[in-house]
Amino acid sequence: MKRSLTGFFTLLAVVLFAQPQPVKWTTTYQSTDDAVLVTIHADIEEGWHLYSQNIEAGGPIPTSFYLDSTSSYTTSGIWTESEPHVEFDTNFDMDLAYFSNAVDFTATLEPTVADFTVSGELEFMVCNDEMCLPPTFVDFNVQVMDAPVPSIFKGLGTTFWLGMLGGFAALLMPCIFPMIPLTVSFFTKQSKTKAEGIFKASLYGLGIIVIYVGLGLAVSLIFGADSLNKMATNPWFNLAFFVLFVVFAASFFGAFEITLPSSWVNKADDASNNGGLLGIFFMAFTLSLVSFSCTGPIIGSLLVEAASKGSLIGPAVGMFGFALALAIPFTLFAAFPGWLNSLPSSGGWLNTVKVTLGFLELAFALKFLSTADLVWQSHLLEREMFIAIWVAIAFMTALYLLGAFRLPLDSPVQTIGVGRLSVAIVFMVMGFYMLPGIFGAPVKLIAGFPPPEHYAESKNGAYAQPLMSSISSVGGTVNEVSYGSHCPNDLPCFNNYEEGLAYAKEVGKPIMLDFTGWGCVNCRKMEENVWKDEAVHQRLRDNVVLISLYVDERTDLPKDEQYVSEITGRKIKNIGNKWSEFQEVNFKEVSQPLYVILGHDGFTPLVEKNAYNLDIQDYVDWLDRGVAAFK
Repeated sequence: MKRSLTGFFTLLAVVLFAQPQPVKWTTTYQSTDDAVLVTIHADIEEGWHLYSQNIEAGGPIPTSFYLDSTSSYTTSGIWTESEPHVEFDTNFDMDLAYFSNAVDFTATLEPTVADFTVSGELEFMVCNDEMCLPPTFVDFNVQVMDAPVPSIFKGLGTTFWLGMLGGFAALLMPCIFPMIPLTVSFFTKQSKTKAEGIFKASLYGLGIIVIYVGLGLAVSLIFGADSLNKMATNPWFNLAFFVLFVVFAASFFGAFEITLPSSWVNKADDASNNGGLLGIFFMAFTLSLVSFSCTGPIIGSLLVEAASKGSLIGPAVGMFGFALALAIPFTLFAAFPGWLNSLPSSGGWLNTVKVTLGFLELAFALKFLSTADLVWQSHLLEREMFIAIWVAIAFMTALYLLGAFRLPLDSPVQTIGVGRLSVAIVFMVMGFYMLPGIFGAPVKLIAGFPPPEHYAESKNGAYAQPLMSSISSVGGTVNEVSYGSHCPNDLPCFNNYEEGLAYAKEVGKPIMLDFTGWGCVNCRKMEENVWKDEAVHQRLRDNVVLISLYVDERTDLPKDEQYVSEITGRKIKNIGNKWSEFQEVNFKEVSQPLYVILGHDGFTPLVEKNAYNLDIQDYVDWLDRGVAAFK
């Protein structure tokens, strides 16, 4: 009997595996501007069907993909698939999603090199009306050529352009602008030919770039990438730089002058007299030291901005933009000395530029104070007060430019030029634009800088109507819902994953995790520019259970809930620590905002993760696909 059973199962296996494979697989790829889309296409014979990736436990084997490890690209590991057919299957006693005829599975890869191979293995199972074939593994690979490799500045473009803007602003400062004709004249007079003058001026500009980029790299190496990332939401870091920015602003207003020790300047100047390439480098170094009283506040602001983004190369990128803006004029004017005649003469207008930058420094200082206040939840600088101060600064700047008052180092204003008037109008318009924001207007142009609307004296504006109690109806009973206290845009949300999960199971909706932070500027921009859209707001309110987790929340956990992570080794002492580790461990991400749509079992996203993306329609489509995948 035993021999007969063994023979039967052997024969059955031979019959099954002898069946011609009813699925043919092909792999292709397509390059976009910043990614590679790898598509695995399945042609399915008539009468057979292939199962979706999203099959509950206890059902047939879902289609699964396993990419080989490589450093040639990064990916979320999520494969999108064509719309499946869903039907109740009596054999498995559940709804099953499957495909007939053909289906495409697509993964998005972010390449780190131009040419590479995508290889891996897929597992699948197919059935017809009479039988199912055993699960099958198939190897796949595709050679990708000329992939769009991101440049070193990807994600740091804003930092670079802010650096250039700061460099051009520094050119107009009293410490640098008069140096342009003097320096260019020196190179042209000391050179035997025009080409030699241009060459030396170019080396001078290159020296400026090397000095400032070296400063940026030094900041990164001293602090490290992890420390820079933590600085963005550390309240003490933000408070310290609030004080530093206020000091910079006072210096620009003329209260005092920030200078380096004169011995440094003298030594650098002596070294510049040696001539040769080293002498040119020390000339650039001398300029950097002499002009520090004007450039120091700008450089400090750029380094703080770049460091707060948490990128290791951010400070160097910002300093490269700054130095490039400084270096270009010296080279151009050396090549075309006649252009010097078109430069405006030095005068009181240079100090006006300096004071105007001081007002801007004061405005940005407030952002650091606001971040510290948000993290500590002290409610000392709520939304209304923040915007009111910015409105006052805008009007004060406009009045200053119009000559309504003078500061210690200013010259008397005899006439107001077109340029000065134009800048004054811009500040005046911005003041009037921001003014309604005190009473609840969205003021989208400054979205991300003021505190969120729910962090205000009057939640969602002075004229907002009181909120109705939130309730849910399940199975004919009405249950009171205790939502979280930190919910953007008047949306119902939870600030605790376990509470949100329990509620999601109760109402039968998917979860949308919102990893956010009080100090996250891009989080505020998403909430005020995307989440406020009617279509997005409706979906977040009605179609998902929103769980907003603040990774920089400083409220201490109860003593019995504090622990040392076995995975990261960090001490988990407060709520922010808990959700930060939760994000890193389960989703392999540390940046915010991060949006993840989940079911009720495990942490595998139903669709690809989403992040900072101001494309409203794309966000709506993503939400719809997540809800559809859940259903």
